[in-house]
Amino acid sequence: MKRQSKKERINISTLYLLSYNSIQALGWTVSLTKILYNLFSNSSLHTSYASSGHLISFLQCAAFLEVIHGAIGLVPSGALLPLMQWGGRTHFLLAVVAKLDEVQELPSVFITFLAWSISEVIRYSHYAFSCTGNCPSWITYLRYTAFIVLYPIGVGPGEMWLMYQALPIVKKKTTYSDFFSGLPFSYYDFLRVVLLVYPFLWLKLYLHMFKQRRTKLNKHHVKKRA
Repeated sequence: MKRQSKKERINISTLYLLSYNSIQALGWTVSLTKILYNLFSNSSLHTSYASSGHLISFLQCAAFLEVIHGAIGLVPSGALLPLMQWGGRTHFLLAVVAKLDEVQELPSVFITFLAWSISEVIRYSHYAFSCTGNCPSWITYLRYTAFIVLYPIGVGPGEMWLMYQALPIVKKKTTYSDFFSGLPFSYYDFLRVVLLVYPFLWLKLYLHMFKQRRTKLNKHHVKKRA
């Protein structure tokens, strides 16, 4: 059996990444459509989790593949920053929102899901088009500009505010008490620490995005002029 050529491996990798990013873009488009449909049909901010929570949970869990992509060199992002973002979002989504029925109808869930969905539709669409080698310039611009507004909205009045609102509920219900029984602290204590370090971890990701923005948009501008 002949060894697979380097060109064939690149083609397979590109096809895989195109498929993955296209599926994610489609999934987040569906979630965004559901959120907006429920907003306008019910005039309510309280049905976002009921309408799209399971789909967003699935898409977010599947995004762990991006950590693997970076770890094996399939994409140049590396594994650390994707792992930080994936871990923060997944904890928020599965450990807090999915676990506590009391927070699922809060406006902060709507804010988070809306910011996530818009940013991910843009991000995955950009990645998918980039795999074809023909990404429209406006999508590239949106990819490296929309985050300036969407990321702070998703993290501040979205993720952090909801976790803060969840604290008294977690304390009252002694959430995950069995898991933390052998440890010198409770999940309530853990969540308070998460809230303290969250801005610093988020700021690292946010500044990294600005660095990417300068590099990508400058490169795109030079390429367009050429």
